Amino acid sequence: MSRLADIRAKSRLRDILEGQPQHIGMAVFMACGAVFLLREGFGPDQYTPLGLDAARWAMIGIAFAILHQVIVAIGFRLQLHCNLLSRLFGRWDMAIWAALFMPLLVARPVFVSLVGWTDSVPITESRGVEIALGLALLAPAIWGMHSVLVHFTIPRAFGGDHFRDEIAALPLVSKGVFRYVDNAMYGVVFLGLWGIALLFGSWNALILAAFQHAYIWVHMYTVEGPDMAWIYGDRVEAESEQG
Repeated sequence: MSRLADIRAKSRLRDILEGQPQHIGMAVFMACGAVFLLREGFGPDQYTPLGLDAARWAMIGIAFAILHQVIVAIGFRLQLHCNLLSRLFGRWDMAIWAALFMPLLVARPVFVSLVGWTDSVPITESRGVEIALGLALLAPAIWGMHSVLVHFTIPRAFGGDHFRDEIAALPLVSKGVFRYVDNAMYGVVFLGLWGIALLFGSWNALILAAFQHAYIWVHMYTVEGPDMAWIYGDRVEAESEQG
């Protein structure tokens, strides 16, 4: 019996729901905190695409981030424990999942950029420092994205190990940024959102970036972490010690 088939044979409802009460609670708490920190801009520099100011666009960005991670939580758990997407879509399962997953992922920097472009609320008065820091954060984020594309690969990035045993059997990646940071997608690539906000000098974009980066770690600890324990067992710890 394959590893994924063995997981599905053992799964119970409590396994599908593992970590999700915490996920919901933290999502609500963090979203309320982020919205509280947003500031409305005023004056001639305030742009309002579609009649919405930067603070409203930031709220939409927060909502999209939550939508993305809720969809991923549901998709990952039902695929891992019930093989749902594969039973529904057959050999097109991963393609359909990617078509849903990737636009929501791409929307994250798009919303940060949109908020930054429309915002008239500054972070500080030191634009030179903000730009320098923004560039400093973008550099490792770009390197991290290159490492994801070249070494980790997109199928693994959107959860291919929940679909295919051959992907789950691949060794840990130890090239590029992954040589120095185990979870480079969350720890390094997401720094690019902060970099975008700083380059725009936008307070509201910075709050949106901070929310997205913090909330992706909620996904790690309430969704992906438990899933990795099912899929890899003690393998991750053993391979890390060998490395």
